[in-house]
Amino acid sequence: MTTTTAWILLGLGLAIVAGLAAYAFTLWQEVRRRQVFHEEELRRAHENCLANLEIVASSLLQEQVDVTEGAWRCKLLLDILDPSLIERPGFQAFGEVYARTRHLHTHSARKQLAPRERMREDRERLEVEAEWRQPVLAAAEEILRFRRAWPDGLH
Repeated sequence: MTTTTAWILLGLGLAIVAGLAAYAFTLWQEVRRRQVFHEEELRRAHENCLANLEIVASSLLQEQVDVTEGAWRCKLLLDILDPSLIERPGFQAFGEVYARTRHLHTHSARKQLAPRERMREDRERLEVEAEWRQPVLAAAEEILRFRRAWPDGLH
């Protein structure tokens, strides 16, 4: 092999390595851009959940929403934020009301029930609401404290 051929192969090799390095750098930048985008989306989703959670908790405290409906909504929003939140002692009432009433029919399925069956479900729901009213209202107050402490109160 001549010196000229060696220099050409060395230059070609360096050009290939430089091209691959540039490509790797652009891929790394794209990964970083996507990470930042994902983190921003997650932050916005959490802020939306927190705002909705605050509205539902306030509505519960002002008796603008039924205990069952408010508990369901709070439980689902807490699950979106972090599924382990529902296990906190201050929020367990939401999970308990949800567990005791999730078998009840809602919306169009409720409309299809016979009147007697609908009354039975209403009676069951009202019993759960009467039993869990105060714990759910206390949990709603805890939600408002949690919202004020966000994100420090997360864990």
